[in-house]
Amino acid sequence: MKRVRCPKCDNFITFDETKYRSGQRLVFECPNCNKQFGIRMGVSKLRKTQKEENKELAPVAKESQYGYLHVIENVFHYQQDIPLQLGENVIGRYMKGNPINCPIETVDPSVDMTHCVINVSHDKHGGLKYVLRDGPSYTGTFVDNEILKDNERRIIDKGTLFTMGATSVILHTPKKD
Repeated sequence: MKRVRCPKCDNFITFDETKYRSGQRLVFECPNCNKQFGIRMGVSKLRKTQKEENKELAPVAKESQYGYLHVIENVFHYQQDIPLQLGENVIGRYMKGNPINCPIETVDPSVDMTHCVINVSHDKHGGLKYVLRDGPSYTGTFVDNEILKDNERRIIDKGTLFTMGATSVILHTPKKD
């Protein structure tokens, strides 16, 4: 059994998804407010293609010499690993034509198109230094349950968990030899 939410009153409507095939369009009428709305069964071809592309890139991300971001799976998106590069890594919601270099494929409305930035640079000892700053974004970026102010910078390191809306991300740094 699946549930869909009425876009007008947020009432849930339950239906048996096994009676319908993928790609079929269904129309519902909310018994609470009489709003009519439609959904399409299954995964869109674009979403499926993007998910397959990300699976192919995942092993490469873990071998990145500058580390990677691990996006934790939740109701809005699947697990993703995004490689980091030296310099500014602009993080935000994936959308065709968006000029960011660390896109998160999500439908989470609380993740902005350009939400935050991680600057990867070398410190004075030759090691890697990671500095996180908010975009500025509408919902903010949280590090250790503290919200970053607009353009505030915070040095982060291996295993740091930061949150953008309902999306949580863990920084993984490269292994030291």
